[in-house]
Amino acid sequence: MQSKILLLGFIIMLLQGCKHNKKTQLPAQQVNIAKKKPLDTVVKKDTSLIKYTDKVLEDLSDSEFVQLSRIDTTFYYDMKYATEDNFLKEKVYDCANCLLRYQTVKQLIKANNDFKKAGYRIKFFDCYRPLSIQKKMWKIFPDKRYVADPNKGSNHNRGTAVDITLVDSLGNELAMGTAFDHFGKEAHHAYQKLPEDVLSNRKFLKNIMEANGFWSITSEWWHYNLNQSYKYEVSDFKTECDN
Repeated sequence: MQSKILLLGFIIMLLQGCKHNKKTQLPAQQVNIAKKKPLDTVVKKDTSLIKYTDKVLEDLSDSEFVQLSRIDTTFYYDMKYATEDNFLKEKVYDCANCLLRYQTVKQLIKANNDFKKAGYRIKFFDCYRPLSIQKKMWKIFPDKRYVADPNKGSNHNRGTAVDITLVDSLGNELAMGTAFDHFGKEAHHAYQKLPEDVLSNRKFLKNIMEANGFWSITSEWWHYNLNQSYKYEVSDFKTECDN
């Protein structure tokens, strides 16, 4: 009888110990679960800024269109075709987002990092451009020196060309001799009747861009194409907006 009582007491103690262990382990497990976040979560810093996580970027292919400001926040923008301040004299983009192929974005970030070492940053006038807008531009100004023939397509339509300038640490544009979309010889790279600082600024922009996988055209100091742009098809979709 006494041995049965001792055995029963041992079983009760054993059960109470297991119950106690479960209570102490559960909160620790809950804390670990609460701290764990999905790798592909989009982090929202404020209402206007969204950055991709490293995991999302790892999964992106070079051909995908992405919004530059969601990946790198150190660029400046004055997207002319989202305003009436352009040679069309009308707003033709729904919003001022800069969309580009991911391969283009990666090379632009490298170029911008080089400019930042000297105290400057890239400022964008135009990025991806739908083919329908290209046709509208060609109708108004059918000159192949300044507007690509939509029958062949522009590298802007491929998401591999950008129109840019440089700004200093205060956001002031460097002197480049002409305004953006100046259709005349003064905007040509070969034009030399310009102040020394302008020629130096154009050369600086050109050298860094070419060192980071881009090439220029003769008639526009602001226009740069990604090397091997021909790999990508011409596109015609509306620019994505945040809102």
